[in-house]
Amino acid sequence: MGKSNSTIDINSINIICNGTTIKGDIRTDGEIRIDGIVEGNLQAKGKVVIGTSGRLTGEIDCRSADIQGKVEGKINVNELLSFKSTCVFKGDITTKQLAIEPGAIFNGTCQMSKETLQNTEVKK
Repeated sequence: MGKSNSTIDINSINIICNGTTIKGDIRTDGEIRIDGIVEGNLQAKGKVVIGTSGRLTGEIDCRSADIQGKVEGKINVNELLSFKSTCVFKGDITTKQLAIEPGAIFNGTCQMSKETLQNTEVKK
């Protein structure tokens, strides 16, 4: 017998290639790399990579992210958000950790927490 269709491989990688444009929301249980254009929200249980030719307008929710291209909107990251030197970001960030390389452009707000976003709760 083969693998069950209900088995989810969170290490699977989806790629939106340069020259591809998607208008609409994307949800994946794995990782995703965007080298094309996405106009919509992106939700990934794994890592998100926006390549140097990648463009995203919308909201990103993911475990971790490397941004090399252009993003406008909101980013919610449970672990590490990394802006590479070619990154241009405009919007709001919520993350546990943030790394910004020299040359990256970031215009917006940032809220950080020592705990992952999913486990954050008000303590009395």
